[in-house]
Amino acid sequence: MSNRKIRVGELMKREISDILHTRFKGSAVMITITEVDVSPDNKNAKVLFSVIETKDSSVGKAQRFLDAKKSQFKRELSRRIVLKYMPELEFVFDEKNLAANRVNEMIDGLEFSDDDPEESDSSER
Repeated sequence: MSNRKIRVGELMKREISDILHTRFKGSAVMITITEVDVSPDNKNAKVLFSVIETKDSSVGKAQRFLDAKKSQFKRELSRRIVLKYMPELEFVFDEKNLAANRVNEMIDGLEFSDDDPEESDSSER
């Protein structure tokens, strides 16, 4: 991955997040922009987002909101960032956080006993 692609992605992530939380602060308080993956030709950008509540209704509501405001994001980005081509934005729910939450729930659900098998082996000697 080229440095330019990474830099453009990070810049777009920061600016989209800023637009989201300043211009749409009432509607988008539960949405977080996690990553922006820009195509090598800078014509397309996949914007990954997560929501605090991971219910299907919350995710769908956030997806519809972001898709409805896509043109406003692009217009504001073109004012803030100077690029030869302003990428077309595609908002996609970031499922990595769901997997991480499931792993955390599984770890929290484990029961640990007070008897540590290694300690009992060393005390028998």
